[in-house]
Amino acid sequence: MPSVSSWLPGHISLSHVQKFVPKKWKIGENNRTESMVDTLLKTLKEFACQGHLSEAFRTFSSFRSHTVASFSFDLTIQALSSLLVSSTNLKLLPEGKQLHAQAISLGLEEHPALVPKLITLYTSFDLLVDARTITEISNFLHPLPWNLLISSYVRNGLSKEAISTFQRILNKGIRPDKFTYPSILKACGEQLDVNYGKVVHSYIDGSSSEHNIFVQNALVSMYGKFGEIDAARKIFDKMPDKDTVSWNTIISGYASKGRWIEAFELFEDMRKDGAQINLLTWNTIAGGCLRTGNFKGTLELLSQMRTGGIPLDPVAVLIGLGACSHLGILRVGRQFHGLAVRSCYGSLDNVRNALITMYARCNNLMHAHVLFRLLEAKSVITWNSIISGYAHWDRSDEASFLFREMLLSGVEPNYVTIASILPLCARVADLQHGREFHCYIIKHEGFEDHLLLWNALVDTYARSGKVSTAKTLFYLLEKKDVITYTSLIAGYGIQGEGKEAIELFEEMIRSDIEPDHVAMVAVLSACSHSGLVVQGQILFEKMQTIYGLAPHLEHYACMVDLYGRAGLLKKAQEIITKMPYAPTSAMWATLIGACRIHGNTYMGEWAAEKLLEMKPQNSGYYVLIANMYAAAGSWTKLAKVRTFMRDLGVRKDPGCAWVDVGGGFSPFLVEDSSSSQTNEIYVLLGGLIKQMKDAGYVACADSTMEEEFLVE
Repeated sequence: MPSVSSWLPGHISLSHVQKFVPKKWKIGENNRTESMVDTLLKTLKEFACQGHLSEAFRTFSSFRSHTVASFSFDLTIQALSSLLVSSTNLKLLPEGKQLHAQAISLGLEEHPALVPKLITLYTSFDLLVDARTITEISNFLHPLPWNLLISSYVRNGLSKEAISTFQRILNKGIRPDKFTYPSILKACGEQLDVNYGKVVHSYIDGSSSEHNIFVQNALVSMYGKFGEIDAARKIFDKMPDKDTVSWNTIISGYASKGRWIEAFELFEDMRKDGAQINLLTWNTIAGGCLRTGNFKGTLELLSQMRTGGIPLDPVAVLIGLGACSHLGILRVGRQFHGLAVRSCYGSLDNVRNALITMYARCNNLMHAHVLFRLLEAKSVITWNSIISGYAHWDRSDEASFLFREMLLSGVEPNYVTIASILPLCARVADLQHGREFHCYIIKHEGFEDHLLLWNALVDTYARSGKVSTAKTLFYLLEKKDVITYTSLIAGYGIQGEGKEAIELFEEMIRSDIEPDHVAMVAVLSACSHSGLVVQGQILFEKMQTIYGLAPHLEHYACMVDLYGRAGLLKKAQEIITKMPYAPTSAMWATLIGACRIHGNTYMGEWAAEKLLEMKPQNSGYYVLIANMYAAAGSWTKLAKVRTFMRDLGVRKDPGCAWVDVGGGFSPFLVEDSSSSQTNEIYVLLGGLIKQMKDAGYVACADSTMEEEFLVE
């Protein structure tokens, strides 16, 4: 094709013609290149943003062929930044390394816009050594890349490295900013480095970040982890503005220290302040109510959560099931069960275990057992849940059977398993099983440091009448607590060895172990059973004046029994009438029994009237009253007692004894002939009665007559 100049007359040049062409018609080479580069860059960014990295890389190749000629490094940096961000988001490490190599080849690896992107790329793959290398060689005096590195160390649990990196910043003369401090404060908290944490705090004071809410929240969290909750509270109270994180952090701090009163108060303040309460805080406070024994409060909070449209998560369901277990509220527990099923939480092991515990504690052992059997894989926690459920209701045979089944299944019991069933052996004086568990604890490792188990063993031997064995075990223990002493003191009391019980109690005091309410019940009961009135009076006074324990109803009951057994009936009456509690039917029965023994019919009838006003369902109380009236010859009043029982629907249960026959416990009822060994039993019983008579024991005829009169 001929050139343009060949069409022009010879005396006119191309330059002369171009002078008359309008400027807007002229499209220079540079302008065309710039327009192409802008278009390519825009296209590249769109591909990168949409995750189409292959197309973005092809566009980058075209982009580079144009930018080399124009030396547009700024546009190249923009392109590399977009591609690095996309590689990081899509978790494409090889492509990211290629871009890093491209940046090095262009001499741009230390450019301020690319260094943070490169650090983010490597830290997202936990390649912290590479990230640190890039940060160190960049000579970047802005805190941004260092912040990224420190936060990555903290996220990966490398608190020491985070602290050393922060110190490196200071040595380089780089000033930390509001993004640096939250990460380094968290590192100090995780590392429990109190001294360095306070050093960082001193840097914050007076800096531009001093009043930043994120920095303030991090300070509160750090001091909370240090256990210096009062310091955390001081910072919290001085914060000009508080957000949800602020409230959650300080409440969690108090909760971690078990200071639930302050945590509950702050929760109420948070609600009044109108701050948004997240699920974590609701669960923390509901869990606190559960731990402090406020089970009704726990359920009320969970109800408020549902009313407020906050869905209950598995943790909340576990808390609710725990409250129902303690309260024995089966109906509400079933509602939580339904919620767990609807929310697909029922397949979680901890929820299943909590359901077994709930049904067992609510005395629905059949349902608990069904849930237990439905589980194919049973953990030690699952076994503990069902065993403790049977043990809670004194079902020793079933609990022992399950324990044996657990061993046969190959699941190793832990100390919780033994601690669930051993106290049952103590409560029912099951000496045989107690000895078996004693052997098991000795033969297996991992139980020797759990004082709870040894305390239960001491209690088992003591309650079973083997006080000498309990005493031997007691003095073999290197470590003892108030429960250890209480178990043996109670054993002495049961055997009527009151002086030994008092001596052991005094030994406990000399060992700097403070008595609790249970220990005081044990030693006062020992005084009562041994007739040690003066010693009992002194201990009751010391309980208040020296040990700082306010008497509970059980302690007043011990004093009524102490005075009643000793014949000091007016003192017993005075305790009942002046104590700050309403008398129980058992206390009135104690006084009636004492009046009958010591022949004070007048006071006995007064106490009997008080007891009848309570309309108890225990038939033994009516037998006691009847015996007293019979001893006084008050047959009319005796007939009224029988009528009263009939009107209330109270029936006297036949006498029953549980006897350990080696393979378990068997019940024996009065005039029972259902046993296959009835003939042998009554021959043995006859022999025992003869021996009792020969020893001088005589049955109380009037008591037998009155009991027969009541059950006609």
